[in-house]
Amino acid sequence: MDFDEYEQLPTASVSTHMMAGAIAGVMEHCIMYPLDSVKTRMQSLTPNAGHTQSVTGVLSRMVRVEGANRMVRGMGPVVCGAGPAHALYFSCYEAVKETLTHNNLINNHVAYFAAGSVATIIHDSVMTPVDVVKQRLQMYNSPYNNMLHAAKNIWKQEGIWAFYRSYTTQLSMNIPFQSIHFVMYEFCQSITNKDRSYNPKAHMVSGGIAGGVAAAITTPLDVCKTLLNTQQAAKTDGFFEAVRTVYRLGGVQGFFRGLVARVLFVCPSTAICWSTYELFKYLLQSENEERVEEIIVSNPGSVVKSAVTSAALYAPFQTVSAMHRPDENVIPAPP
Repeated sequence: MDFDEYEQLPTASVSTHMMAGAIAGVMEHCIMYPLDSVKTRMQSLTPNAGHTQSVTGVLSRMVRVEGANRMVRGMGPVVCGAGPAHALYFSCYEAVKETLTHNNLINNHVAYFAAGSVATIIHDSVMTPVDVVKQRLQMYNSPYNNMLHAAKNIWKQEGIWAFYRSYTTQLSMNIPFQSIHFVMYEFCQSITNKDRSYNPKAHMVSGGIAGGVAAAITTPLDVCKTLLNTQQAAKTDGFFEAVRTVYRLGGVQGFFRGLVARVLFVCPSTAICWSTYELFKYLLQSENEERVEEIIVSNPGSVVKSAVTSAALYAPFQTVSAMHRPDENVIPAPP
C-alpha cells in the first residue's frame, strides 16, 4: 500500500479511524496506568501525601503499604471515557488535517497544529470529568470506594462545576501538548518513515519521542491541573489561583513535581497509542479493500457498467481541462 492509499483512505471512512482511535486510547491509558498513579501522587502538594522523590520509591511504597491493587485504582472511569474521547480525537484530527492539507490552505505543520488543537478541545470535553474522578481515586488516603461513589459525592458536595473546574487549565496544557505532539510525530515520521507506509517501528519511535517531548514541556500545567482536580493542599478555583498556590506551597520546583514519572508514563503511552492506531487503521482498511475485491469478483457486470458510466460522465470535463492545459500530455478519456 503506497503513501497516497495509506494516508487518504482512512479519512474516507470515519468508522475506521474512530474505531482505531478508541482501541488506541484504551490501550494507551490502561497499559501504563500504574505510572499515571505514581505521577499523580508525586504532584501532590500535601506534606503527608506519602510520596518520595523517586518514581520507584513511590511505586514500591504504594504496593507495600496499600497493596498491589492500588496501582490500578481509578482505571474504571478511564476505560469508560478513553474510548469515545479518543475516537472523537483521532477522527477530528484526521478530518481537519485532511481538509487543510488537501486544499493547500496553510503550511502542513500549521495544519497539524490546528488539527491537534481542534481535536483536543473535543477530547477534553469528554476526558476532563473522567480525570477528576480518576485522580480523586488515585490520591493518598482517598475517601472514595469506587468510581460511582466518587462521582456521586463530588456532585453532591461540590456540584457539576467540580467536574469541569480544570477544563480551561486542561485545554491550556493539552492544546500545546497535543499540538507539539502531532507536529513532532509528523516531523519524526518524515525522517523515520519517508514513504509514509505502514511501519510499526517508525510509528512506535515517532510516537514515543513526540509524547516525551510534549510531556516534559507541559509538566507545570499538569501540576496545576492535578491541584484543581484533587483540591488537596488548598481549595483552588481557576488557573491563575492554581499557579499562585503551586508557587506558594512548592516554589519553582513545585511546577516540576512528577516530571520524570510523567515522561516515563507518556513516552511509552504515546508509542503504544500511535502503534495501535496505525495498526488498526491499516487492518481495517485492508479489510475494506478485500470487500471491494469481493464485490468486483461477485458482480463483474455491474462494476464494468459503473466504470463505463463514470468514464462517459467524466469525458466532457477532461476535454475542457485539456483545452486549458495545451502544454501537458493529457491521456484522452475512454470512449
